[in-house]
Formats: sequence, structure tokens, C-alpha cells
Amino acid sequence: MALFDWTERPAAVLQQGGVIAPDERLPWPQTAAMGVQHVIAMFGATVLAPILMGFDPNIAILMSGVGTLLFFLITGGRVPSYLGSSFAFIGVVIAATAYAGKGPNANIGVALGGIIACGAVYAIIGAVVHAVGTGWIERFMPPVVTGAVVAVIGLNLAGIPVKNMASNNFESWMQAVTFVCVGLVAVLTRGMVQRLLILVGLIIASVIYGVFTNGLGLGKPIDFSGIANAAWVGAPAFAAPVFTGPAMLLIAPVAIILVAENLGHIKAVTAMTGRNLDQYMGRAFLGDGVATVVSGFAGGTGVTTYAENIGVMAATKIYSTAVFLFAALIAVVLGFSPKFGAVIQAIPLPVMGGVSIVVFGLIAVAGAKIWVDNRVDFSQNKNLIVAAITLVLGTGDFTLKFGGFALGGIGTATFGAIIIYALLNRNTSTGVSVADAPNVETPTPQRPR
Repeated sequence: MALFDWTERPAAVLQQGGVIAPDERLPWPQTAAMGVQHVIAMFGATVLAPILMGFDPNIAILMSGVGTLLFFLITGGRVPSYLGSSFAFIGVVIAATAYAGKGPNANIGVALGGIIACGAVYAIIGAVVHAVGTGWIERFMPPVVTGAVVAVIGLNLAGIPVKNMASNNFESWMQAVTFVCVGLVAVLTRGMVQRLLILVGLIIASVIYGVFTNGLGLGKPIDFSGIANAAWVGAPAFAAPVFTGPAMLLIAPVAIILVAENLGHIKAVTAMTGRNLDQYMGRAFLGDGVATVVSGFAGGTGVTTYAENIGVMAATKIYSTAVFLFAALIAVVLGFSPKFGAVIQAIPLPVMGGVSIVVFGLIAVAGAKIWVDNRVDFSQNKNLIVAAITLVLGTGDFTLKFGGFALGGIGTATFGAIIIYALLNRNTSTGVSVADAPNVETPTPQRPR
């Protein structure tokens, strides 16, 4: 299809159980409504990631919209995807900036330089993939590797909410209340409310927190003054990057994780739509990389394709790329509302901690789901060893130093998984390698943010 050229399908198609393909669309009013739903679906995680790194959530929302528009243009409108804040950056950004976990990140410029370097590396990978194809990536990153890497992202981050987002026993209990609220929403509700389990659970927990603190005086009350004083419309707090070698070397390897995430997105959408999108994989990597670079120059987080929006597509059977144009434009408008940003900043830290426990846990479980979906055979020693070493490296935050540069847990786990698998997947002439046979798994990973 040509860019911006969609075949219109009547809304009745959905009532008959039909599918709206990427090159098709519903009438514009229904398309716009679906765009709103996609914004709501990505909202919770896209805002949570910058808060955990000390970034401006308004910038993150704005750049998620800008990034999605860039992705749409670079892929020619052929790949349905929304780009939101990537959680893969959290650990390395905190390490590079020594962020304490509360308020604005004083060293944000250093992190932005690293994010830009990561985006540049990612874009180069995309250009190479577009030129030579995807087979080499799938050989280096089969499901046992991608599953382990995805799981490690969640496990490595687990200590942040548990150790740094509750300063006393009351706040720890409020974290527990929060993740119980999210769990109850996930199990007891249906439809769109269930799809918004993170957002709805956060709202319920914030109300409960306000009752105990503002109402009963049992903890630090919610401060609403920032919301009252914020303007409805205004420019977000843009920040400039600072390029330092150690931070760039620490953050740039996240590009490998983003490749695994985007690869999973392409495979998932291909499976759902029945249309092979592998030919656009290089352009998808390039679009995500360029969007990350642009976000970094504006003061935003690195971005990635979002699993939440894959879930919305699976639930609605609407894969039209036209929907994502509306979603992106809505996000850009929200990014220019300081009032919206003040509401986000007022969310109690223990509540954010409880939500973080859920989100990081879901990321870890998503890695295990990749193994299950692809039937990874753990009776093979090569798979068992790769998964075992990778999980412990990442969870234990195993760090390797090269002079003044330190490669932390997510980085060592990612590169370790790739390198160890490559070593163990060889057949020796005697047949007594740890790898008993060539890997024959079909890599169709699914990913978190």
C-alpha cells in the first residue's frame, strides 16, 4: 500500500468477527476512538518508566507520540505499532546517573547522551538488517536467549521498588495494597477495564492511600498543590544531552535488548494478522532507533514497541496502522499539558512502587512465556546452561569492569546469553559438545516494553 492509503472497511465487519488488516481501516470516527484506546493502554507504563528514572513524564508522553509518527513514516505505514518508554533503560540509566529514586534526575544529561548512542547503534543495526535480511539475528537470538534476556530485565529491576520506594512499614503495606488492587482488577473485571489493569489498580490504590494519609493522618499525605498551580497548556521541560564515554558505553548495549523486543513484536503481529512482516523488520529497527535518538535529544526516554498495544490489537482484531496516527497525535497534545504532568507527579511513591512490582514481575514472566510458547527444550544442556547463567547474571547484577567502564547486570546477561549460546550451539567432530544437536527452534519471541 502507499503511505496514508487504507481501504475502508465498514464497522459491521467487526460484529461479524472480521479482522481489520494493517492496510485497512474503519470509518474515521471509529478509527479515532481506537486511537484513544491505544493511548490509554500505553499510558501507565510509558509514564511509569520516566518516573523511575527521574525524567519528565510529559516529555516521555510527547516523545512517544513523536516516535510513533517517525516509526510510521520510516516503515511506510506498514507495521502497526506504538512506541512507548522502554523499561530496558532503567537499570543502566540509574547506574550511569546514580539516581536516588525520587524527584528529577540531576544527571539526566549524561543519561540522554547514552540513550542517543543506543538509538544510533540500534538504527545502524536496522540499516544492516534492511540490507542483508533477518536470518543472522534469529541465529544469534533464538527463543532460549530472548526469553532469558527479557526475564532478566524484570528480575534485575526488582530491587528498585522493594528497596527504594518504601521508607517505612506503612509505605511497604501500601505497596502491598497496590499490587493486590492490580491483581483484583486483573482477575475480577472484564473488557476494557481488565485491559487497563495497571491504570485502574493505580487509581484505586491512590484513593486508598489518600484515605489513610490525607484523611486519617497515618503517613505522608498526597500533595495536590502542584496540580492546582500547573497550567493547562505549556511546553514541557526539555533537557539537553551530555556525551560521556562511560555512560554511552554502559547504555548503548541496550540496543541488543531493543532488537529482541522489536523482533518479538514483528513476529507477534505476523502471527495475529497472517501477514509476513519480516521484510519490514529492518525498517522497524531503524524507525525505533531514530525515534530513540530524537527522544534523547529532547530529554525523553528511549522508546520501544509496546506489548500493551499488541494486546489491544489482539483483543479488538484491529491492526490498521491508521489507528496509530491518531494515537500518536493525541500523545503529542497531552505532552504539552503541565497540568497532566502535575497529576502524574502527585502519585504517591509507595503506590508507584506497588505498580512497579507488578510491571517488573510481568516482564520477568513474559520471558518465561517466550520459552513456553516456543517449546524451548530444557532437556538440552545448551538451553539449560544458557538460561541458568543468564538469569543469575542479571538478577545478581553481575558486573564486569573494563578500565573505567563497568558493564552491569542487564548488559552482562544480554551479551553473556548471546555469546554462551553461540559457544554451546556448536557441533564438535566427536559429538561430545554440551550442545547435543543444532537448535531447531523457530524464534517467535514476544516481549515486554
